[in-house]
Amino acid sequence: LQDHRERHRRAILTSEEEEEFEAIRGDDITIKSFKVESRITSRFAHTTVRRSVVNSGSKAQSIGFNVQIPKRAFITNFTMNVNGITFVGSVKEKTVARNLYAQARARGKAAGIVRVNSQEIETFKTEVHVPPGSNIEFELHYQEMMHRKLGFYEHSLYLQPGRLVPNFQVDVYIYEPKGIASVETPNTLGDHFADLIKVTSTPNKAHISFKPNLQQQRKCENCTNSAVDGVFTVRYDVNRESNAGELQVSDGHFVQFFAPSNLTPLPKNIVFVIDVSGSMWGIKMKQTVEAMQAILDDLTIDDHFSIIDFNHNVRCWNEELVTASSIQIADAKKYIQGIKPNGGTNINEALMRAVQMLVRASSQGLLDSRSISMIILVSDGDPTVGEIKLSTIQKNVKRVMREEFSLFSLGIGFDVDYDFLERIAMENRGMAQRIYANHDAADQLRRFYSQVSAPLLRRITIQFPDDAVSEVTQNSFDKYFSGSELVVAGKVLPSDSNTLTSFTTASAARLDITLETEADTLELDTMLAMQQHSFTGFARQLWAYITINQLIAERALAPTAAKKRKITQRILSLAVEHQFVTPLTALLVESEDAKERLLADSPKDPKQGCCPGSGAGGPPSPGPGPVRVVYQPPPWVQLTTLAPPSLVKGEEVWTMPHHVQIVDNDPHFIIHLPRSNMDVCFNIDSKPGHILNLVSDSGAGVAVNGQLVSSKQVKRNKLNTYFGVISVYYQPDGLSVTVSTSSIAMSDGRNNHSFTWGATAEITQDGVRISIVKNSHVTITINSNIRVMVLLHRVWKKHPINVDFLGVYIPSENQYSSLVHGLIGQFSAEPEVSVYDVHEGDGPLKKEATMEVKGNQLLVTRGWQKDYRLDKRHGSDIYCWFVHNSGKGFIDGHYTNYIVPNLDSFLQTL
Repeated sequence: LQDHRERHRRAILTSEEEEEFEAIRGDDITIKSFKVESRITSRFAHTTVRRSVVNSGSKAQSIGFNVQIPKRAFITNFTMNVNGITFVGSVKEKTVARNLYAQARARGKAAGIVRVNSQEIETFKTEVHVPPGSNIEFELHYQEMMHRKLGFYEHSLYLQPGRLVPNFQVDVYIYEPKGIASVETPNTLGDHFADLIKVTSTPNKAHISFKPNLQQQRKCENCTNSAVDGVFTVRYDVNRESNAGELQVSDGHFVQFFAPSNLTPLPKNIVFVIDVSGSMWGIKMKQTVEAMQAILDDLTIDDHFSIIDFNHNVRCWNEELVTASSIQIADAKKYIQGIKPNGGTNINEALMRAVQMLVRASSQGLLDSRSISMIILVSDGDPTVGEIKLSTIQKNVKRVMREEFSLFSLGIGFDVDYDFLERIAMENRGMAQRIYANHDAADQLRRFYSQVSAPLLRRITIQFPDDAVSEVTQNSFDKYFSGSELVVAGKVLPSDSNTLTSFTTASAARLDITLETEADTLELDTMLAMQQHSFTGFARQLWAYITINQLIAERALAPTAAKKRKITQRILSLAVEHQFVTPLTALLVESEDAKERLLADSPKDPKQGCCPGSGAGGPPSPGPGPVRVVYQPPPWVQLTTLAPPSLVKGEEVWTMPHHVQIVDNDPHFIIHLPRSNMDVCFNIDSKPGHILNLVSDSGAGVAVNGQLVSSKQVKRNKLNTYFGVISVYYQPDGLSVTVSTSSIAMSDGRNNHSFTWGATAEITQDGVRISIVKNSHVTITINSNIRVMVLLHRVWKKHPINVDFLGVYIPSENQYSSLVHGLIGQFSAEPEVSVYDVHEGDGPLKKEATMEVKGNQLLVTRGWQKDYRLDKRHGSDIYCWFVHNSGKGFIDGHYTNYIVPNLDSFLQTL
């Protein structure tokens, strides 16, 4: 018990009890300037911290320079100027750097990187001994990739000058090629500075500045100490044209960002495994219970869950996974509130039981085949009961975990072996996070759960033509969570083409998706060259950053010493080439004559992990065969670059049959009659908002309807109408596809998904396939025998009259049932038509004639309408006989009989 209390006391130390942080350390010193500048380009940040100091005292002294940096950042350089002598940094293999340092006559002190007990930071520390009156300038550079969480990127700068500074300045420059959707600066420095943070932005650039003068820095009007003490935070997100992601090419490298939205979350099966040993007593248990109350409330009726709590024994709230109904959730909450922490820690047995629970539910067919199964482990300490050897527990978990299960580890406090929790999570397609045992631990637990609570996709693979790229980072991912982002980078091979194309495949709720996007390989470099504050080398450094982090993760899981050495050499080579201080490299800072040297090592603490995480998405799922890489990856890494052969750009244009029934423009109907080898045209003059039925086949369960929109204003005394929305409804599956001029939406009553026109894509659900060709057309195919193509017409947004609209092209050979009807469907049974008495009309090209059809004699005029499939701008002429009065006499009944109440309505019997 005494041991548990001691562990509890250590785990909840507050930041005030830790060593107080000082940015500049020394007596009688003057800080002349304190400047921080970050340049963020395409989610990659290069930050420079500059400080200028004078030894104002009468004696020589050691002056310290300390900088807090994000844990996931890599230091890239450190320079120092002491009375005109410049010390320049370079990254070297750790043993080489240490040897050179040992050889030098080092009168200065060693620099270092120290990991402290705080949530997201490390501290870089150095000090130099200087005579009185000395001027010292410090400059530190570090780089990091912005990780998207809960829908935004967050950039944090730690500002703790400790003194008033005459020249204090912070600048953050953001450049995002596709545009910035939002940028904000949460009030993390306190109300004192709320009005001093200035944000200026254009569509794709933002500048955030903070320049308090001496008076504004004071804690009070006559205070001599600084109120600047905290985290300066910038949050932003980017514009996304489509769900296919954003592909960027720069400096011979590519980066694909993938963050789809507007998809229905997949169902979840979660086993919560909670440590209730004696060390969880007090604030940790109280906060865990509070968090679990909120987490359980977030579950939906489509989810399944159970709870396992463990100390030296293992207990189950329910031996089986149960539906997250309100009754079950209420019972689970009551159970959690009754937990009393005591005893030891049997992690191995608890995890074995959790896996068995998922396996049993899966084997019994209780789980949706597209659901996501996960174990969420919450623990604050190392095992003390049962199997206590960490490597054996790791092997045991790996052995029983199925490929479709994921493990997420949450370590509370600092007694837990976080490195172990990170390893078992990464090895089992999950991720780990440390939870700090303080007053907001419940909030930390809830925030973590929010990151994994909405899985949108599973089995995601991002591929490229195999002759276009090389050295691709992890490109196959087990799952994608809403609000996060998957990132793939690589090198672009020389090519005659200026276009790089990517293909993304994934599974959503009841959907299989293939998305295509492309990038001009020269365009971005041209744009970057014109930006004053962009980071022009971002793509090269971002690729190296991701690659090194993934290699560090693989090194931790390497099964043999030989493989570990091979990966180590690769990390060293890349870190030195790209000047990153990693756990395997050091920063050697030396004077110009190489006589004085400082050495900075990266931390390695087994209790706290030695390296940043590997990014969102978790380890990859199986995919097509890997390309050759320099190092040997673990078995779960797939680096595929084969493009799906079936995706040929614009394919649907050419495979659409030659003979189709057409509705286009305002709206003109063109009916092709194969037996008569004749085309008949008519217009429908209806009102905006009306929904017209085009095809109604209750036998096949298919309805095609179109809703009219109007032009912006009257032209020649007429308000033109066009189809603004086309709906294809497939009744057997309850599936509707709604195509508008802005998006393509799918709904089956429970799941809703939306795609933009901004990317080529293929989506399959049961017997329905949707093929989108970027900014051109979409083809909906039902059971391979009914097809509808919808063509997008875009107009100038500021046009005073015209609006965007849709055209509909339906093949004559669609296989309907005998019950089919509708403005177009009725002509699948071709009527007998004869045209005679052809004579001159109003003009030489407008002959007139009599048409006999359906017992009616109609006056028709020879004219032409447009087929826009092959030429969207000008169209191809189709000559036809035009029937006046909204097709009266040619269509059954009156056109108003075809007005239906809803987009998924079938036509009532005429």
